[in-house]
Amino acid sequence: MLLRNIREEKRRLRARCKKQRAACPPDVKQRLDEALTERVLALDEYKSCRTLFVFVSTPIECDTHRLINRAFADGKRVAVPRCSNKSGEMEFYYISSLDDLRPGMFSLSEPDPEICERATGGAGDLCIVPGLCFDCEGYRVGFGKGYYDRFLEGFTGVTAGICYRKFVFRELPRGANDKPTDILVTDKYSNRMVDKRCMND
Repeated sequence: MLLRNIREEKRRLRARCKKQRAACPPDVKQRLDEALTERVLALDEYKSCRTLFVFVSTPIECDTHRLINRAFADGKRVAVPRCSNKSGEMEFYYISSLDDLRPGMFSLSEPDPEICERATGGAGDLCIVPGLCFDCEGYRVGFGKGYYDRFLEGFTGVTAGICYRKFVFRELPRGANDKPTDILVTDKYSNRMVDKRCMND
């Protein structure tokens, strides 16, 4: 019986998904992002959360800028991540606007720790989790640095992965340290993992 090389499987998936995402026409991506954002905003978990933990998207990711600005308008606290080091550790900081962001590690837009307060998560919070692709049980393949897997070990709120429907698969390779999200939101549907259903057919 051959043992699965999970690391190699994930590497191939990352390369394929990055290539397909980069090839998506801007107008198509905009429509997908708008639909996905509306589904996040419709979640009861979003409506009831006091703090939204959310990444600041890069061009290849599902856009979060509109979601962040809407959260401000809805009176929620917004916390975004800052990579502490290259060993997979990150911390979230509250921001009051996108102007609080500065170029950080890996050329990501990150909160300025000199002006932003470190955030602490609680049971009433919602964390938006990125991923290049997800499966029907909320497991994901990210960019391979392990930042979110480490952060989610101590997060006590609700987690929602966001992903384009095209990149949702029935099952992904997973390791012992991989953490599934509680909810998966795509441009076509939102699915709570307790349902144990895949809606990508």
